[in-house]
Amino acid sequence: GAKPRPGKKKSMVKSGAKPRPLAAITAFAAFIVVVYAVFMISLFTSLPPLHTSKTPDKFAKFAVARALFEAEEEKKKSSFPVSINDDTFEEINHPAAALKGESLTMSVPKFWDPPEYQNVGGVRNFLGEHGDRLMTKSEALSIGSTVKLDDDTELETIFVAISSYRDDECPNTVQSIFSRAKYPQRIRVAVVDQVDEGDVECSKPRVPCEEDPTHALCLYPDQIDFFVMDATLAVGPVFARHIGHRMYRGEYYAMQCDAHVLFINNWDEDIIGQWHDAKNEMAVLTVYLSDVKFYDEETGESLTESRPIMCESDYESKGNYRHLRHGQQPEGTPVVKEPVLEPYWAAGFSFNRGHFVVNVPYDQYLPMIFQGEEINMGLRGFTYGYDYYASAYSVCFHIYAIGENAKRRNKVPKFWEHTNLYDDVEEKAFLRLNGIIDMNPNEDPNLWDHTDEKKYGIGKVRTTQKFFDTFGIHTKTQTVEGHLCRFVGRPMQNKFIPALRTNGMGIDYDKIDYKF
Repeated sequence: GAKPRPGKKKSMVKSGAKPRPLAAITAFAAFIVVVYAVFMISLFTSLPPLHTSKTPDKFAKFAVARALFEAEEEKKKSSFPVSINDDTFEEINHPAAALKGESLTMSVPKFWDPPEYQNVGGVRNFLGEHGDRLMTKSEALSIGSTVKLDDDTELETIFVAISSYRDDECPNTVQSIFSRAKYPQRIRVAVVDQVDEGDVECSKPRVPCEEDPTHALCLYPDQIDFFVMDATLAVGPVFARHIGHRMYRGEYYAMQCDAHVLFINNWDEDIIGQWHDAKNEMAVLTVYLSDVKFYDEETGESLTESRPIMCESDYESKGNYRHLRHGQQPEGTPVVKEPVLEPYWAAGFSFNRGHFVVNVPYDQYLPMIFQGEEINMGLRGFTYGYDYYASAYSVCFHIYAIGENAKRRNKVPKFWEHTNLYDDVEEKAFLRLNGIIDMNPNEDPNLWDHTDEKKYGIGKVRTTQKFFDTFGIHTKTQTVEGHLCRFVGRPMQNKFIPALRTNGMGIDYDKIDYKF
């Protein structure tokens, strides 16, 4: 019944009770220590076995687990933003020169591969051994930095990759990303800016910082990286976005968009919330964005409740150039406001966990490809275990060359203006593009380039044939079943969501026997 002394915790010994002997207390403490030690050892030695020549023993597994733990603790203190300016660059051969058997050296950022993963062959090997198996939930959760606000609120970070080709709208896109975000402190933007002499560079606001210091380029210079390259070296969006993926530095989420996109208010909180609504660590929210006519630029609000969905695709072109191309996608007002499964991935907008960029980086060796990049990336992601969703509603809008924007946008140059510099590479690139994803079974595999196929190839979590069978694609005849959009949406959602793994690590397609 005695009152505790100031600055002391109240005694837990009840009035009249005898204090426990010192030996008993010591034994109990020792018991707790042993239980904790057994738990930590079982945790650190439960990493899935690696089946490569770099297979670590239990001590190496423990070391990497400990290193990841320590790195996580250090990361919480401060590790955002991490700029490519502080990183090591490496020299690569320009992809067009590589396919022609020539040499044109470029200096580019190295892929993100932190030291703590080196004992297990690098981060790609740690995350499922380059797609040989589905990564575990704990492995997936090891990816992703956070940032603390002044009030100690901890936020998951967002990496935004933008590839721009001589586009004067790029500075406005960067401004929209930061100014419309609820928490701009969590965002890091990486721009691959392909420019010619006299162009408006993305790093330059239209009004100088001295006159308008409120522009994002002036407010957040440490959170924006630019890789500037001469437009004559540009060989299409695939290579530009490949460099963009090289600029990723461990952020929790990764997003990709075009250089002419405007965002709604609080878009960062909205899209993260939608991603969580999918209850799927392997979810990728991706669509062809709606036109900016559905966006109020003054208020930053959306003017529509409809959303696009990715379901329309067919073969186009002939011979070695023939490929699966996604066409105009339907839009509609969703019955239920939640992300909905879809079969295809879109390059114009993609939002996912950071490990998607690590596991499925853009192929370095596909110069002069424009159409075809999406089925290549999407199918590779599918074989690694990723699932694609149409977002519940739009958080950003695309400035298409239509309507009142047609005249202005049609003046923006295209990378094809330098086609004469890179003749004879597009056909070779298409052979590789289709060959890697098993979409040219009638071609001799010796005809296409297999360089770094493990790095830029397909995984083994799911087969490409499972994708073809499920969604009605016939690679031998190069035809598709029509009207897939009748199935994508609520019917697909009802049939496939029950196969979502209980730990949220993607749809288990072994439990799906549906064929469209």
